[in-house]
Amino acid sequence: MELPIDHFRLLGVSATTDSESVLRTLQQRLDRAPDQGFTMDTLQARAELLQASAELLSDEDRRQSYERELTAIADTGEGAIAALEIPPSREVGGLLLLMEAGQAQEAFEAASRGLQPPQAPALGSSREADLTLLAGLACQAAASDFRNQRRYEAAARTLQQGLQLLQRMGQLPEQRRQLEHELKLLLPYRVLDLISRDLSALTARQEGIRLLEQLVVQRGGLEGELDADFPQAEFQPFFKQIRQFLTVQEQVDLFSRWAEAGSATADFLASFALTAAGFVQRKPERIQAGFQRLQAGGQPGMEVFLACQQLLLGQVEQAQTLFDAGADEALRQWAHEQSDDPLARLCAYCRDWLNREVLPGFRDIDADADLEAWFADRDVQAYVEQQDRIRGRLSTSTPPEPAPAAADAPQELPAWPEFNLDPTPTSLDAEATDDKDDLWDGPQWRLPQLQLPAMPALADLPRWALPAAGGAVLVIALGGWLLLRPRTEPAQPLPVQPAEQAQAPAAPPTPPAPSFPLTAADPSETQLQELLEAWLEAKAAVLAGSNAPLPLNDLARSAQVALLQRQEQANRTAGATETVKASVESFSVSERSPNRIAAQVTLRYSDERRSSSGAVLSQTPATTLTNTYVFARDGERWLLAAYKPG
Repeated sequence: MELPIDHFRLLGVSATTDSESVLRTLQQRLDRAPDQGFTMDTLQARAELLQASAELLSDEDRRQSYERELTAIADTGEGAIAALEIPPSREVGGLLLLMEAGQAQEAFEAASRGLQPPQAPALGSSREADLTLLAGLACQAAASDFRNQRRYEAAARTLQQGLQLLQRMGQLPEQRRQLEHELKLLLPYRVLDLISRDLSALTARQEGIRLLEQLVVQRGGLEGELDADFPQAEFQPFFKQIRQFLTVQEQVDLFSRWAEAGSATADFLASFALTAAGFVQRKPERIQAGFQRLQAGGQPGMEVFLACQQLLLGQVEQAQTLFDAGADEALRQWAHEQSDDPLARLCAYCRDWLNREVLPGFRDIDADADLEAWFADRDVQAYVEQQDRIRGRLSTSTPPEPAPAAADAPQELPAWPEFNLDPTPTSLDAEATDDKDDLWDGPQWRLPQLQLPAMPALADLPRWALPAAGGAVLVIALGGWLLLRPRTEPAQPLPVQPAEQAQAPAAPPTPPAPSFPLTAADPSETQLQELLEAWLEAKAAVLAGSNAPLPLNDLARSAQVALLQRQEQANRTAGATETVKASVESFSVSERSPNRIAAQVTLRYSDERRSSSGAVLSQTPATTLTNTYVFARDGERWLLAAYKPG
């Protein structure tokens, strides 16, 4: 069989390691043989392969000849990589070394194939036991690698495949339990991975929502504590984080289902989601549904929220009564500072409530709380007038009910669960403000606590300067909300500076541009990274249908250039355009010799291919990749020769 690895990486040395260091490394590897339970046959095969690599690399002539072979393989293009041919008797030992070299996924796949007919070993043989053990260990290591790369779905698929294999073999029960536990711990990461994808990735997002519901059921609901591996202190920031990746309709559907299962928190969140959807879509009936849901919950401290919903429904008198009843002293003081008019005070708070607590946190909503536009909308006006007529008919036909006696006064309800609905920062804001990484690239979110709204900071809120609003109900019904526009002073024009006195600001110094082709005899990591970045930029330009900013032959060997040109020709023939975004996050040289350099590179990558009509043909969402890039020296020039995907 062929192992997809070269002698350097199999032994664990770099291309610059001298002969003495090679032999020293060999002894260290032999002294640290794995102790997970492999048979002596496998450990002996491992030792023989290590010794063979060390003998070749410590012989100067054989080593130089081998390095020329590696460079020739890289020159063939098409992503060709070196491989080692090993006899079947050393197969398990070779796969063990492949896993130790950091290629756990390749080792797992090869071990899985080795356990399938017609290659399957005899039942109960030492080879079957070693291959099964290797498959389990490689599966676990590969899933860990994928998780470190934030490829959580790939990690989950690998664990599922490993579990199925071990269950079929009927071996290693303890290792099966470990894989099951790791798969369970991956569940919240998978949810984030899937629902954060583009809205066009319908299948992936639906699977993410399904897994989210599975996670909530597994916990015993939003307020549940049944999952000891995911306590409430960790679940709350996770839950707040994922909300920003869900559309408003997805949140309405999810929270409504969880509310029907008895979750008071979900009932509250469903009310807010309905209010957001109704306001943005100009559908007052959705706000009415949110109002009825929040009112039916019967929780104390909801008066100011209900007042805002009633205001949006045109029920001004009821809204003012609820607001006055529910506002605490701090909120009343703030409201009086906004205006002397009760209606203007209520509008100021409602606008701030929408902007702060209702409209943020939805993937498909980017809107301001423009009350003037809301009440000027014809559908909103028609709904308000229709509800006024209905209430008018009811008030003339239904006698008022007597007030309840003191003994019938409602009992105090239990306190609302401590969930906070402060707006969450977006993922872009998170990357700009916090480098910590727990469940995702973002800050340490906390699920804020639901409570009576504290007094907003006055500097953050608009100052409403309004005339008295006599006949408020009529004003709302007719949509006369131009009165609520804040007064602003006309801007004073800036003085014009005479042309002869105007001085242009000095331009900042321009950093020196990298020089290509790269001709340094011993290029630094920075120079090699600049060469790779120039190639990625040129490649993106060519695939987008533009001219490359630099000659391609100054950046890469002809095989890589030809491969790119074939890709561009295929797009042109299909009438498609391709947008590629790739940025280098880390760059580290792993092997270096006078004519060949290999580097481990972490990239942030995404692409999208569209037809001439604009339809998306294929798409890779933003993800992190770890590739190996090989640079070779052609005469005086260093060029990109090959790469191996991670």
